[in-house]
Amino acid sequence: MKAIPGILLFILFPLWTFSQSPPKTPIDLENFMERLFPVQEEDLDYESIYEVLFQLYLNPIDVNRADAEILQATYLLNPSQISNLIDYRNEFGDLLSIYELQAIPEFDVQTIESLLPFVTIGDSGAKSRRFWDRVKSEEQAYILFRHQRTWETRKGFTPADTSSTGTISSRYLGDPNTVYLRFRIQHARDFSMGITLDKDAGEPFTWDGKTARYGFNFLSFHFTRYFVGKWKTIALGDFQASFGQGLIFGAGYTLGKGSETVPTVRRSSIGILPYTAAMEFGFFRGIGVTRQFKNWQASLIASHATRDGRISVSLDTLDASEIISTLNQSGLHRTSSELATKNQFQESNLGGNVQYSHPSGKFQLGANSLFTQFDRPWIRSAQIYNRFEFAGQSNLVSSLYFNYNWRNFFLFGESAVAQSGGSGTVLGFVSSLSKQVDLSLLWRKYDRDFHSFYASGFAENTRPINEQGLYLGIQIKPDKRWKINAYYDYFKFPWLKYRVYAPSQGYEWLARVSYQPTRNLTAFAQIRQEQKDRNLSDTGESSLPYYVQPVKKLNGLLSLESQLTRDLFLRSRILISRVDIQGDVTHGFMILQDVQYGKDKWRLTGRVALFDTETYDNRLYAFENNVLWTFSIPAFSGQGMRYYLLGQYQIRPKLTAYLRFSRTSYTDRDEISSGLQAIDGSKQTDTALMIRYFLR
Repeated sequence: MKAIPGILLFILFPLWTFSQSPPKTPIDLENFMERLFPVQEEDLDYESIYEVLFQLYLNPIDVNRADAEILQATYLLNPSQISNLIDYRNEFGDLLSIYELQAIPEFDVQTIESLLPFVTIGDSGAKSRRFWDRVKSEEQAYILFRHQRTWETRKGFTPADTSSTGTISSRYLGDPNTVYLRFRIQHARDFSMGITLDKDAGEPFTWDGKTARYGFNFLSFHFTRYFVGKWKTIALGDFQASFGQGLIFGAGYTLGKGSETVPTVRRSSIGILPYTAAMEFGFFRGIGVTRQFKNWQASLIASHATRDGRISVSLDTLDASEIISTLNQSGLHRTSSELATKNQFQESNLGGNVQYSHPSGKFQLGANSLFTQFDRPWIRSAQIYNRFEFAGQSNLVSSLYFNYNWRNFFLFGESAVAQSGGSGTVLGFVSSLSKQVDLSLLWRKYDRDFHSFYASGFAENTRPINEQGLYLGIQIKPDKRWKINAYYDYFKFPWLKYRVYAPSQGYEWLARVSYQPTRNLTAFAQIRQEQKDRNLSDTGESSLPYYVQPVKKLNGLLSLESQLTRDLFLRSRILISRVDIQGDVTHGFMILQDVQYGKDKWRLTGRVALFDTETYDNRLYAFENNVLWTFSIPAFSGQGMRYYLLGQYQIRPKLTAYLRFSRTSYTDRDEISSGLQAIDGSKQTDTALMIRYFLR
């Protein structure tokens, strides 16, 4: 697989941890994380996003074979540079060395340095030996163990209470430890295989075949081969797929709107790739293959898996039958009620993709189709906002998509139709108007009855359904020191939504100014505003329990970062928030200081932060360093202090350990969280321990 959003993996993976890999230029993890990901308004599974991107990182781009679509997916090149690279290849033939990129117009030293870790010339490794001999000798083979825990006792781990009616209260079935275990062996553009095991806090460590709990609560496995004859990819076990703009096959992640305002609006056809995350939904389990036929490629996906959900009995005048009333996508099975949702129904998928790439590398056309069958009907609750949601036992969705590189414009689009008759369409372009100015434009329209279960198209909603919108992004580089990013997005929702009981609309804009006078000093200021409608408290009239009004939120960020020495890095930040609900204005504030210091075999990263917010609507999100392949982006509301210390030490060439201690101390409360997650006290202390061992 050639497509890699290279910069994304760089931002999500501190490359100094690759003790078995060639040295690569370090890039600030937090900086790119914040630039490419949306400003968080709800919990996102960043670890799952990382896992997808990590698979892509393992298969570097062959600059002599990559078309415009794949080159755009790196987010490192603008349309003008992509066009120049393709024209250079067409005129002079294949590049003989990576450093020949210097001869291509508009490829400056900074661009080439960014590309070097993610590109290759031809095959990345010889395959003269037999496959299993290559597996046995592969250096990238490791075992990874991770333990996480909150040390204060949550209510779910206390003895059960008995109410006045004799009812025994619910409690967690297991212990408070989160345990994760992974075995992995892979070689770029050749093979990948592994097993992932996971148990969340509160889940029991038990062996029960009926609920597919084999010690751990979740088991995932994969076996993937690349470039076997004309077979581009052969995937067995758990895998994902991404084709077109994600309206059918979305690979389980989407970047959305962030301060990288131009390139991230579009998706890329990265194809079939292994699934190695610990999320218990959003992946296929079975077989996925892609075969190459000169300028054509065809993919087939066949999947059958158990899914979590709640089964109810539907009563009518003739019969009583079981239906799926709700899906459980949390992956949590801590209580008897949550455990009762595990593996309750079967889901089968049969899908395919056909894609044509023009020999010039500037045009691509494809078609997708996916048929999904459940073993019993899925009928949602009879709420008015669910009126046009999917209901039934099967769904078919198909689409056509294209990508076209014309001069300095990269045009793209996809249009899909679901079995219900609802459609979804995305059209847009990314352009280099000049060496200093890049522009992106995207229009989307998703009907209220457009049903696509594995989609991740560009949207304000969490799913591409019941939405229309227009996005405009711009990036200006007046000179090498300054960069200006901005976007404006207008959206509306023709039908009702959860917690919005009327058709609604809104807008969002962001502006960011960055200044980097030297390689070791960076400063930026960012402001973002969003206005969306939502249900507010009732008016006092019995006929109007809710009324829909706009809520306006503003977030600001000031940052100063300095690499004082080779070993010492400092970051200072101020975050603010302002929320206006019908003239009632509240504020939030956070100040933080980061310090990183490291030598050859060890590294320490620490933070101290103070926060003060008036309401939960004013909550502030701040990315935090965590142990390898683990991400922490907590929300802070109320008043208190947050601090953490992360250490990494290479014990032996094959053995590395990571340890993290973090604590939040509140000054405005005596209880943290609620329900079974409640902590009786004002402090929450968490630790994370990870050990990675290379087998060779």
